[in-house]
Amino acid sequence: MAGTGGPVFDAQRRQQMATAFLEGGDHYHKVRPGYPAESLDWLDELSPRPIRDAVDIGAGTGKYTRLLAQRQWNITALDPSADMLAQLAAELPQATTMVGTAEHLELPDESMDLAVVAQAWHWCDPLAASTEIARVLRPGGVLGLVWNQLDIGLPWVHRLARIMHAGDVHKPDFRPTVGAEFTAANPHHTHWSQLLTPEGIMELAKSRSYYLKANEPIRAKVMANLSWYLFEHLGHTPGETMELPYSSQTWRAKKR
Repeated sequence: MAGTGGPVFDAQRRQQMATAFLEGGDHYHKVRPGYPAESLDWLDELSPRPIRDAVDIGAGTGKYTRLLAQRQWNITALDPSADMLAQLAAELPQATTMVGTAEHLELPDESMDLAVVAQAWHWCDPLAASTEIARVLRPGGVLGLVWNQLDIGLPWVHRLARIMHAGDVHKPDFRPTVGAEFTAANPHHTHWSQLLTPEGIMELAKSRSYYLKANEPIRAKVMANLSWYLFEHLGHTPGETMELPYSSQTWRAKKR
């Protein structure tokens, strides 16, 4: 899986870890951040025509779907987890929801202008997913790959990411693997911050695949390390509002 971004797993391990997100949609929705509007503007600019139809693949509870829903587009949200999609449908009833994966889209040929995969491309087989997404995109349609990442350029955030086992922090030379059906992907970076309490950061760690798939002793160790780091080492107080810096990457490619 080198080059796909996020955790580096073989196919079997990738599928095993991805099952961590089949349940727990309510908690995920409460603690995970949204995405900067600048990300969607970057994707919209590449479309050769006004976008009418967009699909959010690996939509989860709708963190990126919220941005799509602000446009006057027909939105389809797809995810392997019915639990996650239930959260999305409750908040965004205008979106059509569908259980499925990037490799198997129950959508007609050339039915979409934009396909977005936010925080999920590293859970996909990138070549199989590229072929399937290209099938459902209209000629010149846009593929957007998006990652929210902790801004590890800041030393305290870098150490926090290591304690949280935040595996989706890319190396400087990262490029996502995209199939030959698409042009080379080009990136855009957005720096922003999520307002959280120290307790909120600890809850955020509980939504990570590493924590979800870990046994109880490992989970307890992660929480103890976070508590020490946030309260004792960094000196934050319970309930204090703090800024958690992010660097969002948005990659865009066009169907050939």
